[in-house]
Amino acid sequence: MKRIYFTVTNDLNYDQRMIRICRSLAANGYSVVLVGRRQTGSIPLKNEPFGQKRLACWFSKGKLFYMEYNTRLFFYLLTRRMDAICAIDLDTILPCLLVSRLKKVVRIYDAHELFSEMKEVISRPAVKKAWTRLERMTVPRFPQGYTVSQSIAEEFRKRYAVEYELIRNVPVLQDVRPPESRVTKERSLPANNALPAAGEKYILYQGAVNEARGLEFLIPAMQDIDCLLLICGEGNLLKECRALTAEYGLEDKVRFTGRIEPGPLAEITGNAYIGINLVEPVGLNQLYSLANKFFDYMHAAVPQVSMDFPEYRRINEERPIGLLIDDLSEKKIKAAINNLLENDVLYHMLQDNCKTARLLYNWQEEEKKLLRFYKKMLN
Repeated sequence: MKRIYFTVTNDLNYDQRMIRICRSLAANGYSVVLVGRRQTGSIPLKNEPFGQKRLACWFSKGKLFYMEYNTRLFFYLLTRRMDAICAIDLDTILPCLLVSRLKKVVRIYDAHELFSEMKEVISRPAVKKAWTRLERMTVPRFPQGYTVSQSIAEEFRKRYAVEYELIRNVPVLQDVRPPESRVTKERSLPANNALPAAGEKYILYQGAVNEARGLEFLIPAMQDIDCLLLICGEGNLLKECRALTAEYGLEDKVRFTGRIEPGPLAEITGNAYIGINLVEPVGLNQLYSLANKFFDYMHAAVPQVSMDFPEYRRINEERPIGLLIDDLSEKKIKAAINNLLENDVLYHMLQDNCKTARLLYNWQEEEKKLLRFYKKMLN
């Protein structure tokens, strides 16, 4: 049985893409281990059909964290038996490169992001220089890999002459609940005072509450939108978003749930009326993004407001599933959301298109490409 190690820097319970990948490979005869880190407040690991390991660190962020985590990861991997090692993003690539050379095993790069072009990186010149140097040194040495969007794959080809495959980050195809079930009073959600009452209409933002996600424009826009906004997630902008909500007196319209586990989050998404997927066009990573939530809303048949970026436009031109805005401003956000709230014909057309599009963009289809890739790499 071929053994594969995957490496990330996050808490394993919330990484839906890696959980899907590891489950698929484990179900098809591979021995899989996913390695991440233990964070303050980490909940116990869920039972999965693959191995999981979390490394504890003294530092939790910044340069010292990356140095410590990569050192711990290197020595951990060095003592393991494996046939292949897969680095997830640039922040774990160096120990994977070194270990693969020492052990003479297959190495693979899974690029969830165009890491050197993330806003958090390009906004700090010294940090940008360091990550770009690491990218130039390592990515050409990973000729085999895959990524989440066609635009990112093309950028890697242009920069480093590597031909990475496209394996999108999409949900498993499941039955869509009929609209009438969205107002049921029978719920399996955790106790949370921020959650809406059964049957209450709401707009949903799910994901990291970080910079460059458009939240500083979305929250003020809610002044002129007659609906509840639910923000599910945590991040480095959470404190500022709460302060902005208070500044505009929107405490009754904007609610923060904190981080929600994938199962309950899927139920919250399925009950939403509109989904929000906003990104500032700062850096190529944002411009080329194809966010998890874009497909989560699609699979729940929830029309969304998203950005008019290449990947979203590519899919929306095939079959409109939401409204795309070309300018991240309060005015454009407000107009798009109110259009969906007031135009029933448009809303139901987009909802029907979601149900069709999800038959094309789902994990059952992407899994086939994943399994072909690993069969080619390891056989």
